[in-house]
Parts: sequence; structure tokens; C-alpha cells
Amino acid sequence: MLRCFDFSIAVLIAVFVLIITRRIGKIRLQIWQIMLGGAAAVILSGSISPENAFKSINADVMLFLTGMFVIGEALHKSGYLTHLSYHLFRRARSVDGLVLMVLYSMGLLSAFLMNDTLAVIGPPLMLFFADNHRINPRLLLLALAYAITIGSVCSPIGNPQNLLVALGGGIGNPFLTFFRYLLLPYLINLFITYLILKLFYREHFHDQTLRHMREPIKDKNLARLSRLSLLAVVALVGIKIMGFFLGSNWNFSLTHIALISAAPLLLFSRRRFQILKNIDWATLTFFAAMFVLMAAVWGSGFFQGIIVLLKITLSSPAMILSLSVVISQFISNVPFVALFLPLLQHINAGATSMMALAAGSTIAGNLTLIGAASNVIILQGAEKRGQSISFWEFFRIGLPLTIVNLLVYWFFLVVV
Repeated sequence: MLRCFDFSIAVLIAVFVLIITRRIGKIRLQIWQIMLGGAAAVILSGSISPENAFKSINADVMLFLTGMFVIGEALHKSGYLTHLSYHLFRRARSVDGLVLMVLYSMGLLSAFLMNDTLAVIGPPLMLFFADNHRINPRLLLLALAYAITIGSVCSPIGNPQNLLVALGGGIGNPFLTFFRYLLLPYLINLFITYLILKLFYREHFHDQTLRHMREPIKDKNLARLSRLSLLAVVALVGIKIMGFFLGSNWNFSLTHIALISAAPLLLFSRRRFQILKNIDWATLTFFAAMFVLMAAVWGSGFFQGIIVLLKITLSSPAMILSLSVVISQFISNVPFVALFLPLLQHINAGATSMMALAAGSTIAGNLTLIGAASNVIILQGAEKRGQSISFWEFFRIGLPLTIVNLLVYWFFLVVV
């Protein structure tokens, strides 16, 4: 009989394989069903106790996602999202222009609104463009996924792991430090993403002129509340950024931002129950199950042992970048950073090493579908609306993209 430690690793491998194949025999599996099965397996085997499994579920993440899902669903149902998109993207007259605009606009927004926020509201918008302009929906969904991953690298509030580095890495001014080291690589990597997408999807970059139509609002009352919620997100994030610069103690969490912003919809919309019913419960189930499985794997000590064995190279930004990308595929980037950060602090690592940790753990999301939470949110959002991206399609583009991305970060962190 396998020890609990061995069994949790075996379950992790099985989950990884099933996410790649997405089926057992003739039965097609949803990604949330696979992760839920993995969580159930480690609980039933004793790899993690039910009590510890419950404690492992990060309430902040679950509440943040719930709040953002409420806002995203309201934006979509009211028609305000597509109405707003006309003003944002009407100057894109070609597929090339639209893809570039998606990459840079979503990349910029993800640096300040957090990548998971854009992952929630982005899929219906990408599918709207794909349907209206006869563009391969997977091309736009992949552009969205890669954009918000790369975009979130350059800001301390772009994603949870960057926030850990900013708060616990001994960085004097997080925003200035992140921008100094990672802003230029971010701009270059977004353009590289455009080139790689055009290489793989060249037949889908048709030369027809795109004609954007102003979409009518479907529900004016819901649209007003949706706009209020969206403005609240922007305003509260702005206050959070000011708190960073001013060193204020009243800095609040992203969970507070999501719940406060969703409050107008939950309190004043007559469609509140319809909105709650239609939010992406499958993705919430996936994340709850993922936390349980990751906690069981983390408790095995397997990956900690690997990192300790390689501690003699911890001072190398190249090694930090590589380790971050590889290990984040298996245990998620946030717990990886939580473990790796104290090791870097122990050897008095400087800002370059901290930026390598932030960049590597985030850009890991470009390698596979399960390398970033935002990828899973985009996938579930697309499947909810009848579209999908396979593991292999994501990986065949993500592999060369991630390699080039890493080389760009290595050049700017080590050579320049």
C-alpha cells in the first residue's frame, strides 16, 4: 500500500494526465470534475484530514472570485460589456489590429485590476468579437489568456504571487521596482505573443475590414448597476495603489474590493438571484478542490525536498526563473512563491532575484492550461458558452512562447 505522501503525488499525476486527455474511455470529463475527483481521493485516502481540507480552502480567493463573477455576469446579461467594447475596440479595423489591441489593452488592465478580474469578464467579449467578425474564437481566447498573464507580471498587484513578493520580499517601493525591472520586458513579450499567435494561426488573420456595430443595452437598470460596480472596482483599486505609494496602513484586500463592488448588484438588482444562479459555480468548485489537492501534495514534502536539494543555485535568476515555471505547473504558483520567498530571504537575495521569482512564477501560466488560475477561469467561461481550448492546443503555442518570454526576462534581469 502506498504511503499517503506517495498517494498524493500519484493523484496529482493522475489529475494532470486527465486534464490533458479530458476523458476516461468514452466519457468526456469537465476540468472541475477531474479536480474534484482528485480532492476526494486525497481526503478518502487519508492524505489530508477533512478538517485540514476545509481549512486549506482559501476563503479570500473564493470570495474574490464570487464577487467578480457576479459583476462579470451582470455586465454580460445587461449588454453593457458589449456596449462598452464598441468604444474600446472600434478603431481596430483588421484582425491584426484587434489582436494587438486585445493583447495590449488587456495586458495593461491586468496589471492594475488583477489578472483574474479580466479572466472573468474577458471570455464573453472575445466570443462576441469572434462571432461578429468571423475570427477563430480560440485565437482571441488565447490572446486574452497570454495577455493577462504577461500583463500582470509588471505590477505588484497584478496577481496574488506578485503581492506576496511585494509585501514579503523586502522591496522598498514595490511599484517602482516592478516597473523598473519588468515594464520593458512586458511590452516586448506582448508583441512577441502577437508574432507567435500569427505564426500558428496565420490562416485566421484574414484581410477583411472589421466593422464594429454599437450594441444596444439589453437591461438599462442592470446596466446602470453594472457600470456602478465596474467604476467601484476601478476606484477601489486606485485607492489600493495610492496606499502602496503612501505606505498607508488602511490598505485593504482584493476580496474587499470584489465584494464591495458587487454589493450594488446584490442589494438593488431585481435579477440578483438569476445572476447568482448563473455565475460560474464550476470554476468555484475547481478552485476549492484545487486548494485541497495542493494542500495534500504540499504536506507530502516532495517539492520542498526538491527545492532544498537545489538550494546551492538559489541565487541565480536563471535558476529561479526555470524552477518557478516548472514547479508552478504542479503545485500552483502562489504556494510555490510562499515557500520559495523565505529561502531567498535567508540568503539575502536582492531585488533582481525577487523580480525573477515574480516573473517566473507568473509567466508559468503561459506554458499550460493549469499553469495559472486565470487560464482555468477563461477555459470554464468559454466552455460555459459552447467553446473550448484543448490542453495540447494551449501547450503547442505556450511552449515556444514561454521559452521566448523567459529569455526576454533573463536578458533584462541578468544581462542588462
